[in-house]
Order: sequence, then structure tokens, then C-alpha cells
Amino acid sequence: MKILGILGSHQEHGLNAQMLDEVLKNVDAGVETETIYLENYDITPHKYHEKNLVLDELAEKMAESDVWVLAAPTYFRELSGVMKNFFDCIRPKLVYFKENGDTIPGQFKNKHYLSITSCYVSTIENFLTGVTDESLKTIDRVMSAAGVIKVGEIVLPNTFGMKTIPNNKKELCQKCAKKISVRKIKDDSTVKRYIQLFLMIAVMALITMGIQIPLKTWIAGNFWLNYGSFTIIFFVLLACILHFMTFVKHRRR
Repeated sequence: MKILGILGSHQEHGLNAQMLDEVLKNVDAGVETETIYLENYDITPHKYHEKNLVLDELAEKMAESDVWVLAAPTYFRELSGVMKNFFDCIRPKLVYFKENGDTIPGQFKNKHYLSITSCYVSTIENFLTGVTDESLKTIDRVMSAAGVIKVGEIVLPNTFGMKTIPNNKKELCQKCAKKISVRKIKDDSTVKRYIQLFLMIAVMALITMGIQIPLKTWIAGNFWLNYGSFTIIFFVLLACILHFMTFVKHRRR
């Protein structure tokens, strides 16, 4: 098994590099690791009529690995330009394009990835406003298009003036290292997702029935009003919680 660290930062030994290193050095014995520092490569867009030896080399390293650890800082609420440029340039190797321009997962489908990012803002501000959310969403969108499966996230806020990562983040990195050291077959979270979906539906149904109680005066005895109000309320609540679980819920502390 091999784990590949991909560092998309301007600092080769900065905080994101330290978190990445902490993950890689704590993987189980026998697991091979390698780190790519993107700034060491002249990464330019892939053009179909030309060879791109740099992207070919990077794609080969990615293909040889079972898990990718993607580490990049958050700047101005967005993913660092170094990592974003890498994603943009290597896109044709991540996905296949159909005749109408739509994409389907490419050669890396069913590999796994772990995201790492950091930001200057305080822990409280990041928790309340989600400064790092867009960086993680960008990584998730790219990996989802490529059919790569998410393992987890590590976020380090309040980094202004910080020189070394705190002990609680070292412990989280070590925990994630153990998690990604186990070879996974496709998506091993299916059962977990079914349980989460069942719980969401159960909670939404309970809340919907609670909201209907004050409406009994108007809907009592009328099957279609009862059914219609339940459906509308349930749909709105379920849509909100699914949006939160799918697009909003990211590690912020």
C-alpha cells in the first residue's frame, strides 16, 4: 500500500507541510509514503495535441498510490492558487470527457483522499463563518468528479504567527494516519450513510408531525390537506438538512 502526500503551498516547511508530514510519518509499518511539493514542478495545462511530461509524471505517482493526502492553505476564503492550478492543469487526467462536455470519473476512480488546510482567522471565527469551507469544497468537487472517495479532513485555524502545529492537531494527524493506513475497497461508508439517512428521515418525520399539531384545526379530517401539508413540511426540512450535510458540514476547528 502507498500513500501520496500532495503539498500545494508556497512554503515547503510551513504548517500545512508539518501537518502533512505528521500524517505520513505515523502511518502503519509497511505502508509506503511519498510527498510531492508542487512548487518544485513546472505545472502547465494539459493539451491534447502535446505531451506534458510533468503531468505524466505526477499522474503516474497518483496512479501508484492508494490514498492521497491533499494539503494546502486557505487564502482569502479560497484554496491556494498552487493547488488550484494543479487541479486545473491535471483535470483531463482526473476525468473523462463525453461528447457533450460532461465528465465521468477517470483512471483514479475509487482511490481515497484526506484533506488538510489552514487559515489565519481565529478558531471561533472559522467555526462561525466557515472561512475554510470553500477550500474543502473545492477539493471535494474535484475529487468527487474524479470518483475519489473522501476519508476525512484536518483544519488548523488561528495560524497567524504560528510556527509549529499544536499538540491537539498532531494527535488528530496521527489518528488520521492510522485511518488511512488500512486498505479500503471502494466506498466503505455505505452502511454508515444508510444509517444517517434513516436517522435524518426519522427526525424530519417527527418534527413534521410536531409542526402539524397547531394546524389540526384546518387539516383535521381532510386526508389530502393532511397529506399535502406533511409532504411540503417534510420536503423543506429534509432539503435543508441534506444541504447542510452535503455542502456545509466541514471541519472548522
